[in-house]
Amino acid sequence: MKAVEISSFGAPDVLRLADRNAPVPGVGELLIQVSASGINRPDILQRLGHYPAPAGASDIPGLEVAGVIVSGDAQALADANLKVGDRVCALVTGGGYAELCVAPVAQCLPVPEGWTDVQAAGLPETFFTVWSNLFDRGRLQAGETVLIQGGSSGIGVTAIQMAKAFGATVIVTAGSAAKCAACLALGADHAINYKTNDFETEVLRLTQGQGVHVVLDMVAGAYVAKEINCLAEDGRLVIIAVQGGVQAEVNAGLVMRKRLTVTGSTLRVRPVPFKAAIAQSLQKNVWPLLAKGQIKPVVSEVFAAKDAGKAHAAMEASAHVGKIILEWTQP
Repeated sequence: MKAVEISSFGAPDVLRLADRNAPVPGVGELLIQVSASGINRPDILQRLGHYPAPAGASDIPGLEVAGVIVSGDAQALADANLKVGDRVCALVTGGGYAELCVAPVAQCLPVPEGWTDVQAAGLPETFFTVWSNLFDRGRLQAGETVLIQGGSSGIGVTAIQMAKAFGATVIVTAGSAAKCAACLALGADHAINYKTNDFETEVLRLTQGQGVHVVLDMVAGAYVAKEINCLAEDGRLVIIAVQGGVQAEVNAGLVMRKRLTVTGSTLRVRPVPFKAAIAQSLQKNVWPLLAKGQIKPVVSEVFAAKDAGKAHAAMEASAHVGKIILEWTQP
């Protein structure tokens, strides 16, 4: 099979198309003929040498795919009500930038009716992450207000739509007027351009000084202290990335007085049963909304697999709104 591999750590041009042996599915797994692969920030970090694949995972980058089941564990497929020939999207620990990819059956979901594989390939990583962190860890409830940092990112556009679908008020930050407008068009109630406005001041103004109930943070660093100031009593801060740095100063007294919860998580290293539980929640609670069009795909750009380096460069330029996808042209 053809696959995109990291020839050495460095700039986007270290990604190259190469010949690799096809993977073989084991117990509880299936093999997917990949039509499209999603691009995510962890892929960038892996290419730079800052985020190695977990033990036992493929060294090929890529955490989400969509395509057709070509083989797999017959019993596991039957238990999941799947069969060879079905179109699925899947969350994987690696190996997604390839024509063939092995995935645990429990981490696969059917491609929503009416959706293309390109659209579906951008679902797993962001939807699993948002559900696990915003709803499981962050306990976001209808009637609450959430602050989503990086509202125009793949995570952000997913979080906006899911939070609105479940009855929350949504405030986002984004880095330009155009990105703020895109977030509002997706359903955000308020969008703050963090390059021209102080988000802490704006959040407190928009909430009449009460603060938000949940913050979904992809920045960390100096943002953490400001986010704690933005939280209402019994608020929850959920950190899912550290683009602003791993060190943060915390006012412990404020955390105690407001009874705050500061938490975070990473998804890639979690075991299959944990991810399987998220998949089941998504299929029950979110997949019907996708089928009805209440939550919609947001694909910014699509690149041929051979142009994976250009796709990474586009992500690093941060001009996109939504997902960047690699497309595989099958013979």
